[in-house]
Amino acid sequence: MTPVLLPGPAELAVFATAVFVLNATPGVDFLLTVSRTLQGGVRAGVAAACGIAAGCVVHALAAAFGLAALLALHPQAFQLIQWAGAAYLVWLGLKMLRQAWRGGAADAAAAGTTGTPRLQPWGADFRSGLLTNVLNPKVALFFLAFLPQFVPATSPSATSSFLLLGAWFVAQGLVFLLLLVALAARLRRLQARPAVARALQAFGGLLFVALALRLLRERPLAA
Repeated sequence: MTPVLLPGPAELAVFATAVFVLNATPGVDFLLTVSRTLQGGVRAGVAAACGIAAGCVVHALAAAFGLAALLALHPQAFQLIQWAGAAYLVWLGLKMLRQAWRGGAADAAAAGTTGTPRLQPWGADFRSGLLTNVLNPKVALFFLAFLPQFVPATSPSATSSFLLLGAWFVAQGLVFLLLLVALAARLRRLQARPAVARALQAFGGLLFVALALRLLRERPLAA
């Protein structure tokens, strides 16, 4: 059989479909991209999406070179990252709830529909996306469990195949998130009313806290 680094067209179609389903399932990355776009516009949403993609690159490299396997074998390390990720999500959620309570974010969002929105540095949104993704150990374990299924048996280098599949995953995920940013940007007009903006802010904060609690309930073997 001819050595190949990537699976055939049929297997790649299954892979792409699975990646799409994963991306389209609402979770931390999905919620962060939408919330940052609603609050800060396209610029903030794109920055968060790029940070999330960078986090996926970290996970793909870790899985390709065996770091994710070590994480799966050491529950203490898994739980440490799990707690750190949950704490960061709670911090983001409480920050959004505080902004909704004070009304500052609502005023800024309303102003953003008619004038220049109040923006935080691009790097801050990028770091938010990066940290929410990197500090989610289930993403690392997903790469470890999912990608090897599509490495061809005739591949001359499993690591190279793993990296190529990881690059595909990251690229497709980034395209999806950018499309999500474009969709969420069209909904920003709903925030012209301060009450609506504050409700969306509070709802997003509660969802982040709920996601943190769900993350804490997960166990390495269940990932």
